[in-house]
Amino acid sequence: METNIAQAIDITCQRARYDENVKELLADKQILARILKYTLDEFKDTDIQTIISNIDEPEISKVRVEPGHTNADKIKKCSEEDNVPSEGKIYFDIRFSVYCGVQLIKILINIEAQKSSKVTKLGYHLDNRVVFYLGRMISAQKEVEFTNSDYDSLKAVRSIWICMDAGDDEDSINRISLSQEVLFGKKMNLPNIDKLQGVIIRLRSNENLEKSKNILIAMLETLLKKEDSEMKKKKLSGEYGIEVSRDTERRLNDMCNLSDVILENGLKEGIEQGIEQGIEQGIEAFIVDKIEDGVEKATIIEKLVKRFKITREKAEEYYNRFSA
Repeated sequence: METNIAQAIDITCQRARYDENVKELLADKQILARILKYTLDEFKDTDIQTIISNIDEPEISKVRVEPGHTNADKIKKCSEEDNVPSEGKIYFDIRFSVYCGVQLIKILINIEAQKSSKVTKLGYHLDNRVVFYLGRMISAQKEVEFTNSDYDSLKAVRSIWICMDAGDDEDSINRISLSQEVLFGKKMNLPNIDKLQGVIIRLRSNENLEKSKNILIAMLETLLKKEDSEMKKKKLSGEYGIEVSRDTERRLNDMCNLSDVILENGLKEGIEQGIEQGIEQGIEAFIVDKIEDGVEKATIIEKLVKRFKITREKAEEYYNRFSA
């Protein structure tokens, strides 16, 4: 039991370090500029260096998604009604502002690194989560980007999701946006419905595939694939004009080393299942021990939520399964 739990913790730590390196690599302004250029119309005709110079410093896993937290640094008091008591803490992976055009119009950007876009793995439809994040980015602007009823000061928001488990022929970029439809009468002039857009980029998971025909996907697959860091460095520099800094080189090395550790432990194929099984065994032992000690159900549920960082609904599900 302890071996399984310890192994699950080790795997989780390795995976967390790997994921953190992915976020740091994606947050490099050279990478961000290319993501913006090849996914958003506002930047398609802008050169990379200009985009880079107009990007504010990115925040990585620092800003909470939940109501009352996204703009917490600008709000003096957050009411309890603005919180989501049954959810764990959720952070934007990468969030920053960028300025475009001659007038340097401000746009708020969120970029998420996502293991999968498949509902069978996520347990929900990704487009619903994208819409939720966009909604939070819009509503959080109140008292930050505008006050009272000055809705014309609302900034455009863009949420870009990079998913990493597409099939061999499923590399793609899809955009979600509002559209106008006239049901009756004359068409209104609604120039601001472009305030909200989501983008889903699907990268292929298999190695040694033919290079993607899309330059952004090809670059991201090179950046994130399990390959020798020196080879990556040469490709990023030679094929995509990316200057690899010492920090970027270090993160590439860390990713390569962490990938090797995961592979050596035989976890490449079964990592998610192994983590889940190990943690579930720990949860089962925890529930059984507490029941034997005479602890009430409500208290056990509370402890499960805090100790294992799961939702109350999930905690009740585990309790019902393992208390029988």
